[in-house]
Amino acid sequence: MSSNTTSTKTPPQQGPWPEQYQALAQESKNPILKAFYQAGCVPPDTPLSDVPMVAMDFETTGLDPNQHSIVSIGLVPFTLNAIHLGAARHWVVRPKLTLHQTSVEIHGITHSDIDKAPDLQDILDEVFELLNGRIPVVHYRNIERGFFDVALKWRFGEGIRFPVLDTMAIESHLHPDRNPSRWQRFIGRRPVSIRLADSRLRYNLPHYAAHNALIDAIATAELLQAQIRHHFSPDTPIGDLWL
Repeated sequence: MSSNTTSTKTPPQQGPWPEQYQALAQESKNPILKAFYQAGCVPPDTPLSDVPMVAMDFETTGLDPNQHSIVSIGLVPFTLNAIHLGAARHWVVRPKLTLHQTSVEIHGITHSDIDKAPDLQDILDEVFELLNGRIPVVHYRNIERGFFDVALKWRFGEGIRFPVLDTMAIESHLHPDRNPSRWQRFIGRRPVSIRLADSRLRYNLPHYAAHNALIDAIATAELLQAQIRHHFSPDTPIGDLWL
């Protein structure tokens, strides 16, 4: 896959996100991506309470977007006050690259599940219906941003840029000393996990089965709501937290 992406255009990466969207809307040749950027991005001083968001989770065949592929997508639109489960969507998609047994054991998506599944390109209109005008919320941005960018370069010849609220990055910020020294371990201090399930436990959120893209997206939306409630404020400008 990487050999098909090395010559693609790299979007501009400087300046505030709204201005980047305006520039990318002018530059993009693909109508789906052009419409995405034209839908705009909220200004960085927008209070979190006023931001339309969408929790996004991918299950993949591995961790390297240049060597592995997306196999399922979960999207859940939400705000700080409500998670819109009725509008949530989940797709299994056929990966471009081989489905390995190791990934099957993690997410449970098998060869029979993907045999008749659509290609990602076949569902992109539906995916972007939920993405346009919303800020994606993820747990570990390197997966969703990296895989989506490479997947679109593969299909469109151009990638995608967008801000995210990363619940893992927020937990990392809240627990800067999460990895104790050898001496601290010796005297009984334990590491602080910032994995999705472990992070949710700190906020007394219910346990959900992991590695289903839709369930993980719901879990991420709930985690962000809890993080803002406990550590920030609905009036916190989104520019303080997005990446």
